[in-house]
Amino acid sequence: GDWLPGPARLFAALKATPPEQVRAVILGQDPYPTPGHANGLAFSVAPEVALPRSLRNIFTELRDDLGAAPATGDLSHWAQQGVLLLNTSLSVDPGAAGAHARWGWDRLARQAVTEAQKHGPLAFILWGGHAQKALAGLPRPQDLVIATAHPSPLSARRGFFGSRPFSRVNDWLAAQGRPPIDWTA
Repeated sequence: GDWLPGPARLFAALKATPPEQVRAVILGQDPYPTPGHANGLAFSVAPEVALPRSLRNIFTELRDDLGAAPATGDLSHWAQQGVLLLNTSLSVDPGAAGAHARWGWDRLARQAVTEAQKHGPLAFILWGGHAQKALAGLPRPQDLVIATAHPSPLSARRGFFGSRPFSRVNDWLAAQGRPPIDWTA
């Protein structure tokens, strides 16, 4: 069958945020399995697509943290500012979440992060056990790690809500004299 997000968007995260530009890493699991939703950036959807539940919770936390959220679910503005929105699996079969999890994509995710680390300290936003296990052992003392529950409706109340990841990343960047990320645009 046809994979999602499709060949043109398969490596979108790595193209949008090359290693030397990465300042923060948000790790997802796999692309949205609904045709028309996945755009190659973790958690992101095309501007005309209604917000999936996890992204709705991310925006709720963003509003609580910084007082605003983007107008649409297209997170390419984050990617352009150095936020690597990478899924541990870059492809999926329509309607079959996790179908390509054993394809070895996770090795690519680790390699991409290791390459980005060569260019300076990184902020890791690791939502849920899957993301935390996928990058186990990679964060260094100079990196920031924010590890909480996943923003999905099943787990968001177990530590995702109230975790303020966006302001924490910006405070950490400011402490190093680096510009903040405009999360709300």
